[in-house]
Amino acid sequence: MKKILVLSLIAMISFSASSQAKWENLFNGKNLKNWTKLNGAAEYKIVDGAIVGVSKMNTPNTFLATKKTYGDFILEFEFKTDHASVNSGVQFRSLSLPEYNNGRVHGYQFEIDASKRAWTGGIYDEARRGWLYDLTQYPEAQKAFKLGEWNTARIEAIGNSIRTWVNDIPCSNILDELTPSGLIALQVHAIGNAKDEGNTISWRNIRILTSGLEQERRSEAAAAPQKNCIPNTISDREKAEGWTLLWDGKTTDGWRGARLKEFPQKGWVVDNGILKVLKSDGGESTNGGDIVTVKKYKNFELLVDFKITKGANSGVKYFVDTELNQGAGSSIGCEFQILDDKEHPDAKLGVAGNRQLGALYDLIPTIPNKPYRNGFFNTARVVVRDNHVEHWLNGVKIVEYERNNQMWNALVAYSKYRVWTNFGNAATGHILLQDHGDEVWFQNIKIKELK
Repeated sequence: MKKILVLSLIAMISFSASSQAKWENLFNGKNLKNWTKLNGAAEYKIVDGAIVGVSKMNTPNTFLATKKTYGDFILEFEFKTDHASVNSGVQFRSLSLPEYNNGRVHGYQFEIDASKRAWTGGIYDEARRGWLYDLTQYPEAQKAFKLGEWNTARIEAIGNSIRTWVNDIPCSNILDELTPSGLIALQVHAIGNAKDEGNTISWRNIRILTSGLEQERRSEAAAAPQKNCIPNTISDREKAEGWTLLWDGKTTDGWRGARLKEFPQKGWVVDNGILKVLKSDGGESTNGGDIVTVKKYKNFELLVDFKITKGANSGVKYFVDTELNQGAGSSIGCEFQILDDKEHPDAKLGVAGNRQLGALYDLIPTIPNKPYRNGFFNTARVVVRDNHVEHWLNGVKIVEYERNNQMWNALVAYSKYRVWTNFGNAATGHILLQDHGDEVWFQNIKIKELK
């Protein structure tokens, strides 16, 4: 009985705190008094107390934006569409500035995706960095949205923490500090097919809380898995999970030239939190040369964000032995290929695409239609557990193999690596970033050592 009384008291206190929250309605259900339309010419109208956006041909993305800007807040709203082709969203902490693409609305977007991809509740950086948090790896979140029904949404943007829920199912969870405040806006996406003209997306019961946020925010245990989007940092959650920075974003500590005792004096630069291998003649290790970790690794999970300049070639290697190949060319190891598949001729060489982006170079090709994002940073992930190895690109597994067996050795025997005894079977090795004479950018290089 005593336990029941205590629980009842806690519930009453919790309800009392919640009931005192000072929510503000952003839409009065009658008119668009505090809103303004930006960028496009799609229609917004009010039907039965809801804002209804109507798709229109021959117009760019259209945004119905608040006249006021917001920093830290909890935003809740309901949304609905009956059309599986609708792609929409709700902007938050977004900007429209004359100096940025003539006022193009840009910034964080709560995705509304009625297609089979089902990324509703993901976070997209509109007209800027692209996807920050998609739902590829989270099937429960992909099931949250209900087509043809009213769905509830919640966005918590407090400090550098941004988290989302759809129908109380956790969908996204990022740390990011690029834009601390901005507009809230309802998006009607541009369409390219006339049959989609007239499709609608509706919003209602739009309310925001800007004070007492710590009392109202949900626990981290009730949120989706976290992704740290602040470049070259380790969050408390990542630290607890065992992650460390392999590159600190400022110095060259922990790295050296593959054939040097120190970091190369040319060919590589640290530029505003980005590690860049510079353009030279397109050859292997003919400028600054490859760089490797001072430390060797055995079992690990490696994350590397990379951005490819036009026509560029590079790679991330592991199980690297810098004592091999003292002649011309790159140091020897298994390679996650980094390549502009459309512009670099190496993409057409090899066998069945095994020299293309994400491949285990010259050995195993990737899956068809890999999720590469042209013009943006992409995330390479390499997972090694003894002889089992996986390549991932932007949250999708694209290569998987076993080494130290007869099949592996036969595969190597028909590759360019056949001249290196026992290639790919070493228990440990350095991690390498390749100088292939083209400019490629790296950041957020992190590693978690596995048992």
